[in-house]
Amino acid sequence: MSGAIRRGGEKQDMNSHSTAAGPRGQLDAALEIAKNYLAAMEERDLERAATFVSPDASFVFPGGKRPQGLAAIVAGSATRYQFVGKIIDRYDAAAAADGGVTVYVLGTLHGRWLDGRTFEGIRFVDRFEIRDGKIRSQEVWNDAGEVRCQLGVK
Repeated sequence: MSGAIRRGGEKQDMNSHSTAAGPRGQLDAALEIAKNYLAAMEERDLERAATFVSPDASFVFPGGKRPQGLAAIVAGSATRYQFVGKIIDRYDAAAAADGGVTVYVLGTLHGRWLDGRTFEGIRFVDRFEIRDGKIRSQEVWNDAGEVRCQLGVK
């Protein structure tokens, strides 16, 4: 079913023309929200990042950690990394049954552990639920914990 989405049981061609309010425009808008949010977070521009996030958004990170807000996400990251960045391999978006969009971001992490050693190539997946132009939830999976254990990084 490459090149198509399902919404409400109706198959729609992703390559067909639609308006910004239509399915293709809604998916494109959600992808831009996810891209811009991730860029702002990597730059630690929390004010800009907040413009993409619903006030009641939820976040779930590896280990089941549930930071309360963007500053808590950055603070949690600071306990593991001197720096962390993402190399994006791909974005996937699909219309959700409730009228929102689910966006998946896949790629690898690179950066520097607290002990100064650099790393790269650590897999990650971010899953976003985007509704009414705002991120309602972000779930994060990555292999950083596994790699840290293998390397003996504290």
